[in-house]
Amino acid sequence: MFLSVFDVFKIGIGPSSSHTMGPMVAAARFLDELRGGAEKIPGAGDLHRLGASLHGSLAWTGRGHATDRAVILGFCGLVPETLDPDRAADLETEVRRNKSVHPDGLPPLAFDTDADLVFDFGPPLPGHPNGMVLNAWDAAGNMYHRQTYYSVGGGFVVTAAELDTQRAAPPDLHAQKAQRHFPHPFGTAAEMLAMGMASGLSIARMKRANETVLHGAALDARIDRILDTMDDCVARGLAQDGILPGGLNLRRRAKAIHDQLQAEQGMNLAQPHQVNDWLSVYAMAVNEENAAGGRVVTSPTNGAAGVVPAVLRYYRDHCIGATRAGCRDLLLTAAAIGGLIKHNASISGAEAGCQAEVGSAAAMAAAGLCAVLGGTNAQIENAAEIALEHHLGMTCDPAAGLVQVPCIERNALGAIKAVSAASLALRGDGKHFMPLDNCIRVMLQTGQDMNEKYKETSTGGIAVNLPEC
Repeated sequence: MFLSVFDVFKIGIGPSSSHTMGPMVAAARFLDELRGGAEKIPGAGDLHRLGASLHGSLAWTGRGHATDRAVILGFCGLVPETLDPDRAADLETEVRRNKSVHPDGLPPLAFDTDADLVFDFGPPLPGHPNGMVLNAWDAAGNMYHRQTYYSVGGGFVVTAAELDTQRAAPPDLHAQKAQRHFPHPFGTAAEMLAMGMASGLSIARMKRANETVLHGAALDARIDRILDTMDDCVARGLAQDGILPGGLNLRRRAKAIHDQLQAEQGMNLAQPHQVNDWLSVYAMAVNEENAAGGRVVTSPTNGAAGVVPAVLRYYRDHCIGATRAGCRDLLLTAAAIGGLIKHNASISGAEAGCQAEVGSAAAMAAAGLCAVLGGTNAQIENAAEIALEHHLGMTCDPAAGLVQVPCIERNALGAIKAVSAASLALRGDGKHFMPLDNCIRVMLQTGQDMNEKYKETSTGGIAVNLPEC
């Protein structure tokens, strides 16, 4: 299954790719179905009113992740990539006050958020922990159209029918399709290494060849937009202070730490481990922006959005010989690893815990950094395996359903682990005991065995063991 670099790295808004971006995309898709003449249920009159019910993890942590706001904005016809985050709160207030939305290409539609937006805390829908049902009614309350969507991580959204089709497809169907279109259609790390050996190409060059089939000469410009958005997010996070929204009264720390680090430059006071503080502050800056609902890039999710940008910034500002072309190769290599993990396991915290988010991000960043520091394909695969292996079993238990505690610091430590993994791999020859494919498989199995209360429901772990004040 081919996943583009622009599927893995998507521009959007915080605080969550699966709980904010996904539901917004689903609501906008639902409007497209209505505009496209979706077959209405027999007996229904004219389209009049919209509604949504949120299930599973979308219900349990939806308010902390602004899922209600995401649905509201999606029903307004907005999408994460182009939404102005500074307008989000005002638009939400307007819809709640007027109890209606006015999407382009459709008549004004009633939407009372108190009655028509339901958090259902019963059993999750059968397809995935992040499920939602979107409804449209006529003026008499007859059902006009209904669709079930699943937000499967990283901002990816599928309908129930699409999910069933994916799961029913023969295992080699996607590979057969890919072979007709892409020059290097690897679906596992073993295939990736074999194709690299046969072609003599690096992982980044194979990924570039595949991407060129889709994006042609525009590829570098689109990659540069992702890189610039990541860098802008770091810069904004380093410039902001104050209290993060949501009720935990958590203070932003990135600016103060960055100010200290800058003041210490050139004073011969730095400890050798200070580089870890630089990595941490870059990652924390991104995740503080994400927690505040700012513009971020899924990497591969919002909850793990700080790891890859932090390692990119570390490469650019701290590594010898860094170039813009190197930044692109880092991103392409990271996307290749992220695609393997999503295809063969999961990047969803609600499905497999934080190992699937920060663990995947660390593996991607480690592989990318190893590549641009001169690693062979075997060393790159080893770097990804080291980083992922040492996140196995990590739970997703955000306090109050907010992407703040422990998420912000986890991104900082994920970035540090990524650099350490890349360095360890570069010190070896690429030969190692545990293949990346096995590690990905173990991550999936661990997620399947993990208790539901540790998978983005905020019903266990750190989320319910807060200090009393």
